[in-house]
Amino acid sequence: QVQLVESGGGLVQPGGSLRLSCAASGSIFRFNDMGWYRQAPGKERELVAGISTGGTTHYAESAKGRFSISRDNAKNTVSLQMSSLKAEDAAVYYCYIRFTNGEQYWGRGTQVTVSS
Repeated sequence: QVQLVESGGGLVQPGGSLRLSCAASGSIFRFNDMGWYRQAPGKERELVAGISTGGTTHYAESAKGRFSISRDNAKNTVSLQMSSLKAEDAAVYYCYIRFTNGEQYWGRGTQVTVSS
């Protein structure tokens, strides 16, 4: 079993910045992909960004140029630095970890609200 705990959500004004962090614990295979999805009310969950153990990153088009994902393999943590936030970025952000055998685990989510 794997547990993921997110932190860093909150209220931010449009144009502001926020940093999300996620720590994984439990039975973690060495090679994995970690990252973030988000889900806004009435919408499907969508990928925001992910990063592999080797550091390869992938971003949703909406996140490119504004968000930056990073990870610490020694600590099994992943962070998402979000800048130039827009109202449409408001959602519950879920951390995930996915292993090469197909297993995937989710965090409980952290709310990001973008409002003036």
